[in-house]
Amino acid sequence: MTSRALAGNAPHLFCFGLGYSANTLAERLLEEGWRISGTCRSEDKRDRLARLGIRAVIFDRDRPLPSPREAFATVTDVLSSVPPDPHGDPVLDRHGADLAAFGDVRWIGYLSTTGVYGDTGGAEVDETAPTKPTSERGRRRVNSEVAWLRLQQRHGLPVHIFRLAGIYGPGRSAIDQVLAGTARRIDRPGHVFSRIHVEDIATILRASMARPEPGTLYNVCDDEPAEPRSVVEYACRLLDRKPPALVPFEQAALNMSPMAQTFWRDNRRVRNDRIKEVLGVRLAYPNYRTGLDALAKGSTTAASSNR
Repeated sequence: MTSRALAGNAPHLFCFGLGYSANTLAERLLEEGWRISGTCRSEDKRDRLARLGIRAVIFDRDRPLPSPREAFATVTDVLSSVPPDPHGDPVLDRHGADLAAFGDVRWIGYLSTTGVYGDTGGAEVDETAPTKPTSERGRRRVNSEVAWLRLQQRHGLPVHIFRLAGIYGPGRSAIDQVLAGTARRIDRPGHVFSRIHVEDIATILRASMARPEPGTLYNVCDDEPAEPRSVVEYACRLLDRKPPALVPFEQAALNMSPMAQTFWRDNRRVRNDRIKEVLGVRLAYPNYRTGLDALAKGSTTAASSNR
């Protein structure tokens, strides 16, 4: 336990990048009495976070923290969800030395992606599998992971790497796509993706914070990789909507963004045994059906309340 924790202060999480996943964790920790601070990229977001009781400053590569000493003074835990850019990892490039200097923290988490494994042709991978990214974005993620772990090895900081599968949850799911009329049912038999509900991400991160294992890699995904068309079809069934027309992948790919194309380039099944065996996590949403069931119920409730 650190001297800060022994001093009786409330635990304090600093989040580089208060985005979708980090916000979900932050809101849960606020309910537990934690202090939360961190960074965002706009004044509007900063103001919204302030109304939640989260103190945020604007940060990017060209706008580092104005006073790292002040920002980290009472911090006990650190989370980074800031993605690498073409020049490297902005957090480490601007504040890696500061984190090492103010190293009295008990847990550091870095949110990476299962994209580091690349394409396995549908074969399973766990955390011991080699990283073979097929995209530039994936290669940048591998480099960031190495840099964060180097910080742990050189300075003894309690770094943990979390490789996240496709994230979904309130406002970001097949339910929302079907309701908005933007869902696509793409036909590519045998091509599967892994997913993770944002609330389960928060559960996994919280479990790791309670049980630090510095230097450990964790796959963050549910129990059931699945074809995207199956997810869309199930969402339509829950909403009593007709599924969109089935489109061959070759045709759909013609109108895909470069990012979407990299998403579809890889086919793999990601194992999540370590989060269960090391952290004792029990997923609230072990597959897309349980996750969409809950989201559909929430959408129905919201629709009823707005009538």
